[in-house]
Amino acid sequence: MKKSKKEDKAIALVYDREVHNAPVVISKGENYLARKIVEIANKNNIAVVKDTETADELLKLKVGDEIPYSVYEAVSIILKYVYQLKAELS
Repeated sequence: MKKSKKEDKAIALVYDREVHNAPVVISKGENYLARKIVEIANKNNIAVVKDTETADELLKLKVGDEIPYSVYEAVSIILKYVYQLKAELS
């Protein structure tokens, strides 16, 4: 029996209400690239949130794509959490 290997996954989003209709994928990757995305986020004090199910959906998108309606709710919960963290740190 093979052991299933855990894969690291990461997606970076940007959202500016005045520019975008919805959050946009600006970077994505698995394994090494995912670890580098998280490393860069951490070095730049950018919040990192783990949500495997949402990550799986977002990995289907291309860089530059707006997120689909099907993940709006999940991403809005993540963004709310991130905004709360930023407010607490300010």
